[in-house]
Amino acid sequence: MTRISLLLACTAVSSALIAGPVLAQAAPAENGRANAPNQKPAFANQTRAPQPATTAKIATEVVAEDLPHLWAMEFLPDGRMLVTAKQGAMHIISEEGDAGPAIEGVPKVASGGQGGLLDVALAPDYATSGMIFFSFSEPRDGGNGTSVASAKLVPDDRGGGRLENVSTIFRQMPTYDGNKHFGSRLVFGPNDELYVTVGERSDSKPRVQAQDLGSGLGKVFRIDRTGKPLADNPFAGTKGARPEIWSLGHRNMQAATLDGQGRLWTVEHGPKGGDELNRPQAGKNYGWPQVTYGVEYSGKAVGDGITQKAETEQPVYYWDPVIGPSGMAFYGSDAIPEWKGAFLVGGLVSRGVVVLHMDGDKVAHEERVSLDARVRDVKVGPDGAVYAVTETRGGASTIIRLTKA
Repeated sequence: MTRISLLLACTAVSSALIAGPVLAQAAPAENGRANAPNQKPAFANQTRAPQPATTAKIATEVVAEDLPHLWAMEFLPDGRMLVTAKQGAMHIISEEGDAGPAIEGVPKVASGGQGGLLDVALAPDYATSGMIFFSFSEPRDGGNGTSVASAKLVPDDRGGGRLENVSTIFRQMPTYDGNKHFGSRLVFGPNDELYVTVGERSDSKPRVQAQDLGSGLGKVFRIDRTGKPLADNPFAGTKGARPEIWSLGHRNMQAATLDGQGRLWTVEHGPKGGDELNRPQAGKNYGWPQVTYGVEYSGKAVGDGITQKAETEQPVYYWDPVIGPSGMAFYGSDAIPEWKGAFLVGGLVSRGVVVLHMDGDKVAHEERVSLDARVRDVKVGPDGAVYAVTETRGGASTIIRLTKA
C-alpha cells in the first residue's frame, strides 16, 4: 500500500477536521482592525464579504513532508507532482510523498531575499511534447530580474530526470539590483497564449515604473511559447511601449489562474492593507502605486492616499488586513460541491486557504480554511482534492491534501 493510500485509509482517525458551523449571522471571515480604517470600499462586498451561511467540513492530511523550501507545484499526467524549490532545484514527488533526486539542467537562480526558482507550468500538449515552462529570478549583469524558460522534461527511472533544450524565452526588463517583488506565476490561456505575472521590484525608485509602458515592472505579459508578444496585444502598435504588456499598474502578483470561462484572474500583494483580486483585461491600468487601498508599511499614505481614479480599475476585492496571497486555483470539481465555482487562494499571512465564492464577477462570500501554516501554492488535483504547499521561513515544506470530510 502506498503512503498516500495508507493516509487515505486512516483519514477518519488522523485527519484534522475543520467543521463548518451554521452561522447565526453572515459575519465576515476577517474581523481584525483595518490598517486604513478611513478608506471605504467602492461597492458592496468589495472587502470583508460575509461568510457563506454554511461551510463544508474539510479533512486535511499530509501527503508529503520534510521537502525543500518549495515555491510551486504542478501535477504530471501520471499523478506525480513536479515541484520547484526556492533555492534552485526541481523535483518530482512520488506517490509515496518522497522527493526524487534534483532534476538536472535547471539554470542558476538568484535565491536571495524573495528570489529563487519560482513557478512551473506544463505546456498544454505536455503529454506528447514533454515541454514545461518555469520562471526564476535570473542573475544578470547589474542585478537580476524575473525570466521565463522553456525545456523538455525527461524523467528517469530513479524518480529524477533532466531538462533538455533549456531556453530562456523571456526576460522582464529593466534589470534591477534588488531582492524583492519578482512575482511570478505562469498561466496558459485557452488559445496557447502564456500569461506571465511579475512584480515592480518594491523599492520606491523602480516601483513607479508600474505605470510606465516602456518598462516591464509591475505588469502582466502575454506571449507565445517562444517568448514573442502576440500581435493582438493591446500595446503592440503603441510607440515606446513594450508589446508583450497585457495590463499595467500592478504591485507583486504571486497568484494567478483561469476561471471556468478561460479568463485570467490574479491576486497581488498590496501594501499594508491592500491585497487585491483582479481580472486583468487588455490594456487596463490597475493603479499601483498612484491608486491603492492600504498604506505604506510605515503607516503613511501611499502617494496621495487615493483609492479611486477614473483612469484606473477598481479591484474586484481587497483585503485589509492582508492575507499575503501566493498561489491560486479555480475549483471546478464536484468533489467538494460547496466550493464549485470558487477561487482558492493561498495565504502566507492568513496561514491557510482563502475560499472566494463568486456571484458572476463579484465576490459573494469569503471563507477561511486554517492550516496553521504559510501557504505558498494551491492546486486542484485530478481527484478533485485541493493540495496546499506550506512553508516555514527558510525551512522545509509540506504538501497537505484537503477533501470533504
